[in-house]
Amino acid sequence: MALLQAGQVFEAAEVSLRDKPASLLALSSKATVPVLHLPDGSVIEESWDIMRWALAAPDAQGWWARAQSPANLDLVQRNDGDFKRHLDRWKYPQRYANEMLTPDEHRDRALGVLLEPLEARLHKASYLGGATPCATDLAVLPFVRQFAAVEPGWFARLDLPSVRQWLDGWLVNPLFVACMHKLPTDGVNPFPPL
Repeated sequence: MALLQAGQVFEAAEVSLRDKPASLLALSSKATVPVLHLPDGSVIEESWDIMRWALAAPDAQGWWARAQSPANLDLVQRNDGDFKRHLDRWKYPQRYANEMLTPDEHRDRALGVLLEPLEARLHKASYLGGATPCATDLAVLPFVRQFAAVEPGWFARLDLPSVRQWLDGWLVNPLFVACMHKLPTDGVNPFPPL
């Protein structure tokens, strides 16, 4: 979404993480996604770093600058740390059979780590950038979406009206819709234009 927002020209490839292509393994020893291979041969392997590369300069619309507030950087850290950890253990309990906490306890901790602070922020403004979105919205959105999808009925009953409104708005946003087009796994088809 950051690449599209920034007007960067790129090709996207669908990757099956169960059958990682040799080209991915050659680019990234981590072999996780996303991976951005730049024309100069350098590789960026972290989402936040890709967003920084895409949005930071020139940042005419302020997407990167608005993401640099202490509150937004804290949300990114929460998202990338404890929230993802608890989300994975709730979403994939079979992978974490030896955990001290139950899946529901991980779910509840995820709520406290990110979703409750996110609700408080979004109660005051429509986006994490205030009146307009920023890179923090893009960083947090995929994981809030994953959380909501684990048990949609349960999520719909939570006292998180601002989070749900924010999430629902992003799910129909042209940037999100463009990113959700399924691509063949041959890696030759770019995203369709907005």
